[in-house]
Amino acid sequence: MTILVVVAVGVERDAVLRDAPPHADVVVDVAGVGPVAAATAAAAALASRSYDVVISAGIAGAIPGRAGVGDVVVARASLAGDLGCRTDDGFMSLGDMGLEQPSLITFDGSAVLRDRLQANETPVQYGDIVTLSCMTGTDADGVALAARFPDAVAEAMEGWGVAWAARRAGVPAHEVRSISNIVGRRDPSTWDITGALDSLSRAFAVLLAEPLQ
Repeated sequence: MTILVVVAVGVERDAVLRDAPPHADVVVDVAGVGPVAAATAAAAALASRSYDVVISAGIAGAIPGRAGVGDVVVARASLAGDLGCRTDDGFMSLGDMGLEQPSLITFDGSAVLRDRLQANETPVQYGDIVTLSCMTGTDADGVALAARFPDAVAEAMEGWGVAWAARRAGVPAHEVRSISNIVGRRDPSTWDITGALDSLSRAFAVLLAEPLQ
């Protein structure tokens, strides 16, 4: 099984590969930050050779009360959180606007990844991951995000782009992240990026130990 893992930055690539089993046939693409960078990199990689599965990976911010710093989160689905229209009455998704393009892509088989991590006693949360081009940096926006997406466990910046490219290419996709901070007021002094990257390494050591499908 050949796996494409798409990350935003080099330290995430290093974390994914650090403890990967020697037999794992995995290619890690450092795409850049945001859904556009992720989508273009994933699309190019998927057009260049055959992959059995593609995974969006990296660190993320947890929705308060739904995941903790150091947890691993496995996405049930990816949500395009700021793709739509802001109105006086609230945010309208593409569906709310009458467009047929979905704002949510469900990852078939994602529970298998969750179960594999749980069986290895990895602290893991399971739910939707919201993709945003502009991250949440205030407490008020964090509360609003949690209310708008009650099934979301985390926010990140690339998952939707990878999921959309995989959907167009007909390749199964997943999103796996580790939590470095809690969504709300931007305060880097409270972040644990090193710990989150370590959690990501341990998670991929488990996930890549056996075929994903």
